[in-house]
Amino acid sequence: RRIDEALLMMLMDRGPSRSVCPSEVARRVDPHDWRTLLEPTRRAARRLVARGRAVITQQGRIVDPDRARGVIRIQLATNHR
Repeated sequence: RRIDEALLMMLMDRGPSRSVCPSEVARRVDPHDWRTLLEPTRRAARRLVARGRAVITQQGRIVDPDRARGVIRIQLATNHR
């Protein structure tokens, strides 16, 4: 739950056209053990995508969250900006 809340708060703080990296969210939740939170953060992002609240991008393009491998960014969905 802490990850979900931190992710949504960071997205709202960044505004409509900015994105966050999963590592930024993980570091906010636990600065000392953030690496263990990377996959849970990606799962939180996928939950937001499933609810239509966010999109996941790679190289500036929206990607299918279930197929995204490697570096991703998370951004508010257009209808939530």
